[in-house]
Amino acid sequence: MQLVCPSCQAINRLPADRNASDAQCGKCKEPLFQSMPLEVSASVFSRHLEKNELPIVVDFWASWCGPCQMMAPAFSAAAAELEPDCRLLKLNTENAQQVSAQWGIRSIPTMIVFKSGKEIARTSGALDKNQIVNWVRQSIR
Repeated sequence: MQLVCPSCQAINRLPADRNASDAQCGKCKEPLFQSMPLEVSASVFSRHLEKNELPIVVDFWASWCGPCQMMAPAFSAAAAELEPDCRLLKLNTENAQQVSAQWGIRSIPTMIVFKSGKEIARTSGALDKNQIVNWVRQSIR
């Protein structure tokens, strides 16, 4: 499996028989999974979308959005439960307006699950941790 390092953005190959939870980046030696969402820029988002073979869950949010702020702790807690089955990213729509427009983000928070660079599921509105975990697991089956 091909994974992008959350620290240095290097592309890593992870053998199928290896425990992904303990995997480290071959370049920077940081863990490939940190049990927390990765806040990304538009370019880092694109790299993860194009190069990860793992499903990616993206929280499109903004700092001024009350529901986004309410959901942030639940999204972080969900990352601890969902990794290494998928990668969780946070993309600030104010800083990545072109990406938000490209993916048709009309309301926030919006979460999209991507697999092989394609959208496979979408939901809008704040969810609690259990709702996020259940929605993601159903989406990536």
